[in-house]
Amino acid sequence: MTGPISLAGLRDDAVFLSLEHQMHLTDVLGEHEWRANFDVPSFSVTGDRPRTCTAVHFLGSAAPGPRSWLWSWATPSGYAPAATRLAEWLRGFGQQHGIAELTTPELPFAALPGAPDDPGRAAWVLAEAAKAASGRWTSYTPDVGGGARFALLIEHPDFELPPPERLRVMRVLQGGLLQGITDHRRAVQSYTALRGLDIAWTEGSAALTAPGLSLNIDFDALGRIGKITGSLHAV
Repeated sequence: MTGPISLAGLRDDAVFLSLEHQMHLTDVLGEHEWRANFDVPSFSVTGDRPRTCTAVHFLGSAAPGPRSWLWSWATPSGYAPAATRLAEWLRGFGQQHGIAELTTPELPFAALPGAPDDPGRAAWVLAEAAKAASGRWTSYTPDVGGGARFALLIEHPDFELPPPERLRVMRVLQGGLLQGITDHRRAVQSYTALRGLDIAWTEGSAALTAPGLSLNIDFDALGRIGKITGSLHAV
């Protein structure tokens, strides 16, 4: 976290590193089917590359009918404490830092950053904030019927990122621009710090360097990323 703590700020802190983790998750799992049990709790996938996660954290659900997000700790039917422990921790984090969205049991989509229109996007917003706050970076937001979405954070050693790779970093930076970033400079600073990249700032740009990577990010007068240029060779 690199600035004032708010739901939008947490989302900006997470956006690039989260996207890279989701790209990596797709590479790791390939085509698959999933199964979750929140009583144990457990999460596993079947297919060409079956895996059982070492931990699964049920954050909550987003439903199209009421057009709202419901935290797992506020679900009337209840879930096993082991499944909702991280969501409960986030509730305390929200109380500590004055983030109402993390402490309000049910949130209308319109109250979330960007006022998302659909459950998938709403679940994504809350999962992004949870990642930045908790340092757990891999999410799964399945459709659970009727258009409703769960938001889960899942853990497995294979989900850890490999060392930064030049083409993947470029894809992450370009793809992240489509995610509705609020503070572009903050998002870049957070990503480079969390990913272990070197960064040098000037008034209107930032230079990123790492083995095999040299990129320059230009910002416009409003602080938004304008273009990304540079070389993709050993430096």
